[in-house]
Amino acid sequence: MRQDPRGRGIRGILLPEVPRNKSRSERFDDAVLDAFEPILERFDAELSGLDIAVDVVPRMRLSAGYRQWPEDVVADGQVPLGRLVTAGVDNTGAPTRPRIIIFRRPVESRAASAQELQDILRMIIVRLVACYLNASPDQIDPRLG
Repeated sequence: MRQDPRGRGIRGILLPEVPRNKSRSERFDDAVLDAFEPILERFDAELSGLDIAVDVVPRMRLSAGYRQWPEDVVADGQVPLGRLVTAGVDNTGAPTRPRIIIFRRPVESRAASAQELQDILRMIIVRLVACYLNASPDQIDPRLG
């Protein structure tokens, strides 16, 4: 805050003294990173080329009569909760890195508490990392076995 030399009142930007509350999407992003961190610490070298992202809702096209999800999608019934997108090439010809995408709204709607949200996120991330590493989920996190 600057001194007011002409008596017109306070000049400059007033910032709040306490941090603002995080939005629901920011809290969800933090929860995803918290669930991914122990796995990343354990498999740092193997996961160095893997990105993790959050999307609000799934944007996947399915054919009529679709009955079973592929291994690289974690779903609850007909609702996908997360998926593994393998490395490839985008529309411009640039290479893309593999990434795990967590779908925020379907996951949030299934969690009644913060602890349940962490459990669901851990299960989704473990299954997708296991798919990425071609391993069983028990090898990634023995607690889920």
